[in-house]
Amino acid sequence: MAATSPRSLETPHPTRLDPSAPRYLDILQAHRLALARGNSFYTDPTSGLLVLTAAFLLSRGSCCARGCRHCPYVR
Repeated sequence: MAATSPRSLETPHPTRLDPSAPRYLDILQAHRLALARGNSFYTDPTSGLLVLTAAFLLSRGSCCARGCRHCPYVR
């Protein structure tokens, strides 16, 4: 059985990425581009750190409880 997400993979839950965060739209764009390309991660435009995509996290099958920005399991 495939894992399912309770919400869209494109937009992170506001508790994981505040919509008022600096460069919020740039972060969303980088994430959407990574999703479209089938990449497992993208480079955060603010910090330069690698960030896992929601699709990759969903493919793991469950939440790892590490506070991932794009966790598809956060309600």
